Amino acid sequence: MTPVRPTALPERRLGSSGVTVSALSLGAAALGNLYSPVSDADADATVRTAWELGMRYVDTAPHYGLGRSEERVGRALRGLPRSSFTLSTKAGRRLRPLGPGERADPQGFADPPPRQRFWDFGADGVRASVEESLERLGLDRIDVVYLHDPDGHEEQAYATAFPALAELRSQGVVGAIGAGMNQTPMLARFVRDLDLDVVLCAGRYTLLDQSALTELFPACERRGTSVVIGGVYNSGLLADPSPASTFDYGPAPEPLVRRAREMARVCARHGVPLRAAALRFAAAHPVVASVLVGCRTAEEARDNRRLWDQEIPDGLWDELGVPAPPEASARTGGGER
Repeated sequence: MTPVRPTALPERRLGSSGVTVSALSLGAAALGNLYSPVSDADADATVRTAWELGMRYVDTAPHYGLGRSEERVGRALRGLPRSSFTLSTKAGRRLRPLGPGERADPQGFADPPPRQRFWDFGADGVRASVEESLERLGLDRIDVVYLHDPDGHEEQAYATAFPALAELRSQGVVGAIGAGMNQTPMLARFVRDLDLDVVLCAGRYTLLDQSALTELFPACERRGTSVVIGGVYNSGLLADPSPASTFDYGPAPEPLVRRAREMARVCARHGVPLRAAALRFAAAHPVVASVLVGCRTAEEARDNRRLWDQEIPDGLWDELGVPAPPEASARTGGGER
């Protein structure tokens, strides 16, 4: 693929670290065959097209396709200048080969490789997880490492996992550390208690759910911790509001379907796709450094970039019945660059 001149997107620093991310970024769960297979060629084209469009931050994890997402992301990024992209992965779920008679647990990922996940938030496990991810990625470093879904492992996260990540950061092995979760109360505790650069919050700051405003965002503002937002479409309902849509990876409740459909009608009166409003709403809050969008094809990457560039008229947020995102020239953690 012949590189084209990338389109500029704002870059924002994560906390007080030296790591910067593009304001719109690529979430690579789909490239691990989330729900349905993606070919190697499509995965490569998706990553490269996102990069060309200025989406220079890519997030992956061992969990996504039992390592397949990391392998594909690493293969697609190799050959690009290492300074031209920011890469994050996660620790907490490690992988091992299947034993005799074992079968892979897909957990929503199609055609999984012969591996098994296991939880490991111990200090040695975190360090091993980073080394294993580097091997799958085939890259020389990882810029950001998040603890992945430590919901049932809070005590171990405090006692062993975060100290191990902090040590890796102090050694320069990784540039920034944080946690990625689908809930906000535990993330807010981590931000208040620990020296984190960033948190990845999925589904809790969207047009349908602003629960991150209660504890998490105020804590991040006080501590100078950045936020990366995932799940801006709430797993599908804000992308295509219908009774068949999903919300938080389950059947969408009927009242939320009605609410999303009304939002779509309001947006249509302004000539704005609902997905564009969902993207820009999440990105506009001052603590938010980047919004992750999941893409499985190059065209999906191009479509999300078009949505990002959509003009949003004044007053839309009020008509949608959501809190208008506070505008700020300087953002938490160093601002735009």
